[in-house]
Parts: sequence; structure tokens; C-alpha cells
Amino acid sequence: MELFNQHSGLWLLGLATALLVTGLVAGVLAGLLGVGGGIVIVPVLYHLFTLLGVDESVRMHAAVGTSLATIIPTSILSSRAHRQRGSLDMALIQRLMPSVIVGVIVGSVASRFLSGASLTAVFACMALLVALNMAFKRDGFALRDGLPGPVGTALLGSGIGGVSTLMGIGGGTLSVPILNALRVPMHTAVGTGAMLGMVISVPGALAFVLNGLDVPLRPPLSLGYVNLLGMALIVPATMATTGWGATLAHRIDAKRLRQVFAAFLALTALRMFYGLFT
Repeated sequence: MELFNQHSGLWLLGLATALLVTGLVAGVLAGLLGVGGGIVIVPVLYHLFTLLGVDESVRMHAAVGTSLATIIPTSILSSRAHRQRGSLDMALIQRLMPSVIVGVIVGSVASRFLSGASLTAVFACMALLVALNMAFKRDGFALRDGLPGPVGTALLGSGIGGVSTLMGIGGGTLSVPILNALRVPMHTAVGTGAMLGMVISVPGALAFVLNGLDVPLRPPLSLGYVNLLGMALIVPATMATTGWGATLAHRIDAKRLRQVFAAFLALTALRMFYGLFT
């Protein structure tokens, strides 16, 4: 049941305030934990839209589309910064990018036909895996040295692109731990994830705009499944507070914080599963 009528000034004020807080929290956690903002923004938006009575049929699509749109400017700036610092391996990017783009296309097409419940299930499954990795990953763990052969790399890239698009996240959340497990140096993995985030977010956000045109029951001030108010408030708030999070990371127990955030992600995933089966 809606707490406010979606056309009332009070509802829009509540939405704007909550979106601004979402950006602030996402920026701090991104700086603290080294994770992409999307893995924070999507579940927060999902819970926010639930609280504000956004219809279940469009709730997850709006959260994912808005998240992808917010990643565009931050990923561009992050990619430029990593390139200036020399932490971008262009040979690695060139090997991964074609299959990542293919994955984004597949994910974008699939998102048009997936129901809100299916999209929620995808996010919940992957969020649970990310949470388990954050909570229990062993230092020094590796699967092999470097990327696999052409077929393996194609599958890896398309998986990162497709799943990231459906989850509304940049490439970093999936690509950084995967590349690090392939013994790619962490700085290079992070820089690669930033550039892949740009490759994923631009066409991904455009697809959610097109897929959501003329769909009823979307939150007000939305272009397709991208909430323009959300993008306008989340992006500057995230960019302003990421530095705060990075500063705090040197003052607190980062490992303990990652475990707490992993618990938040796991509980969010379980809450989504519960909603799907009740």
C-alpha cells in the first residue's frame, strides 16, 4: 500500500530526500569497500521503491535502470583517473571488451522480456554470491595465472557484461574479484573494472530507457526505467562522498566492515527471495 500518493508534493519530497541519502551512502561505501556504487544503489532503491509504493511490476526495472545511469559519469571519471595513474592494461581491456559488449547486448535484450520477479531473482542470486565472496575470500586465493584461452575469455567477458547489465551494476563488482583470482594485480583489476563499467553502463542504461518507454506505473520523473530525479541527486552525492569513504577506510577495520556489508547484501538477497515466494 502506498504511503503517499505518487503525484503529491509530499511523496516527491520524500523520494528526493531518500535518493539523496542513497547517493551519500553509496559513495561512502564505495570508497570504504572498493565496490561499485551499483551494488549499493540497486538494493537501496529497491527497498525505497517498495516503501514508497512503486508497483512491483516495475520496481526492480526502475532500480536497475536508474543505477546503470548513475554509473555512467562516475565510471568515465574513474577510468580517466586510472589511465592517468597507469593502472589500465589496454591489452587486457582489448581481450575482454568485445565479449563484454556482446554480454551487455544479450542482457539488454533479456531485460525487456524478464518480469520484475525474474530480475529480482537474478540480483538476489548474484548479490548472495558477492556477499559470500566478500565475507569468506582468502587472501592470495587464485584460480590460475592470467585470462583463459579465447573461448574461456569470451565466456568470462560475456558473463560479466550480461549479468552486470541485469543487476544494474558496473563491471567492477564482478570483474575485480574474478580478475584478481586470475592473478591480475589488484590496481590493474580495479582500473579494468572501471573501464568495463563505462562499457556496460552506457548501452545498458540506454536499453532500460528504451525498454521502459510508455510502460505504466513507473515512478514520476522517469525516462523509460531511468528515474531522472534519482540520477540528478545520486550522482553528485556519490561523487562527493567517495573520497570520504576512502579516507575512513584508513581509520577503521576494513575487513570487519566488509563482513558487515556482506551481511547486509546477504540479508537483502534473502529478503528478495522471501518476497518472491510469498
